[in-house]
Amino acid sequence: MIKIEQIKINIGFTCETIKEKCSSILSIKKENITKLIILKQSIDARHKPNIFYVLNVALELSNNLENKFKELKYEIPDLFLKYEKKVLTTPPVIIGFGPSGMFAGLTLARMGLNPIIIEQGKNVDEREKDVQAFWKNKIINKFSNVQFGEGGAGTFSDGKLNSNLDNIYCKKVLNELKRFGAPEEITYQSKPHIGSDMLKKVVKNIRKEILSLGGKIYFSSKFEDFSVENNQITSIKIRNLNNDNVYNFQTSHLLLCVGHSARDVFKLLYNKKVDIKQKPFAMGVRIEQKQFDINESQYGRNYDKRLPPADYKLVVHLPTNRSVFTFCMCPGGQIISSGSNENEIVTNGMSNFARNSKFANSAILVNVTPNDFNSSHPLAGIEFQKKYENLAFKIAGENYNAPAQNVKSFLEDDENILNNVSTFKPGITLTNLKNCLPDFIYTSLKQALPLFNQKLKNFAKGENLLIAIESRSSCPITILRDQDFQCNIKGIYPVGEGAGYAGGIMSSAQDGIKVAEKIYEKIK
Repeated sequence: MIKIEQIKINIGFTCETIKEKCSSILSIKKENITKLIILKQSIDARHKPNIFYVLNVALELSNNLENKFKELKYEIPDLFLKYEKKVLTTPPVIIGFGPSGMFAGLTLARMGLNPIIIEQGKNVDEREKDVQAFWKNKIINKFSNVQFGEGGAGTFSDGKLNSNLDNIYCKKVLNELKRFGAPEEITYQSKPHIGSDMLKKVVKNIRKEILSLGGKIYFSSKFEDFSVENNQITSIKIRNLNNDNVYNFQTSHLLLCVGHSARDVFKLLYNKKVDIKQKPFAMGVRIEQKQFDINESQYGRNYDKRLPPADYKLVVHLPTNRSVFTFCMCPGGQIISSGSNENEIVTNGMSNFARNSKFANSAILVNVTPNDFNSSHPLAGIEFQKKYENLAFKIAGENYNAPAQNVKSFLEDDENILNNVSTFKPGITLTNLKNCLPDFIYTSLKQALPLFNQKLKNFAKGENLLIAIESRSSCPITILRDQDFQCNIKGIYPVGEGAGYAGGIMSSAQDGIKVAEKIYEKIK
């Protein structure tokens, strides 16, 4: 095959129009292009209204024409997880079935190592019932919710796949996701996403693959303890949440893929003398805007309606040395309550694959450092999060509504808070957000919002709604690990976002693969 880069092509292109463009570039007949694969696709909207797509493509040509273009020679790499089978005396155990746990489990299963996966939440179908019941009836299941269960927190999100298409691990994750039911375009779009609706299907297909390869998955099973001999993990204890029975599994390889909200696990690790240190994170609010306003700001007035819902990514650095930035922007989505315990409010953004809501939303976050924790305890950042999540619950009425305030009222300290319509599930309570935010976050947001509006028109319109509190963008701890990815207790492997080594679906999945490969390397 050959590769052509930086092809400019108009909105509404088809496979045939790409072939016509390529045949013109190569000065060959379109019929000589027998196969076309899009490798990369992005939108160039810098010079509105002249908006176009930019493509990199791979072509297969007939009649030995590829020999004429040797300088463009290209081979598509093998991008799937393939390994020779190996054997372990006891199977590796994975705690958590989010992105890092799924891809660690898939990788270990492909290696023939028959992983055992422990997940305190339910399978994705039963989990969705618990989530919908919470949003409707405001009764939370602390074991099965937006944070916990098959697929992890990413299942109830935009399914954003922050990717680097030059990274081989990134490519492998994207191709595996496509193999299990995600749309093909995620493998070449510059800003791919799957959407919460499609993610559920993908997650179930990955589970079926792991089981077919000899892995085992235990849902509604809580990891409670582990045993160590001579500084080496030997076994774990789990409790079945349905019948309260206790089980022990012998293992010399324990992968902690627990996610950023597994606070009871972090406490267990601390009590067991696992090395943990504080880590900076970020906290703030969610802003909700009309998607039409964002489209006009990014694409210009009278934009082509065939363009996808527009997104944005903004950052400002304040004189106070605080940074304020947007995070996890969800075009055409909604804001959801995503707490995992009673008496707390946590917000997040979610969208389906079509991104067809009339609203856009994004987190607006302020950097938080360990100096803000006012404690040297390794878990002080978690207590910092809990304090403001509980406060948000309290000021909104203690009924799982989220505190909300429109931008105009927030900026002007106006107590006459305008009424607003929001997508937030289960509901909002209009109130002054100053009462549930740390002072430095409140003042930083007030300084940043007008600056964001200068960068992106309509970002901070007075009617746009701010909803608190966005506190789980990342984990406030790092579980220390060495060059073999093990913590100070041998055989325990901290993995992914909850361990402090990833942020989001893609980086968590890649970390799961890398840790599994490190285990594989050590097996003789």
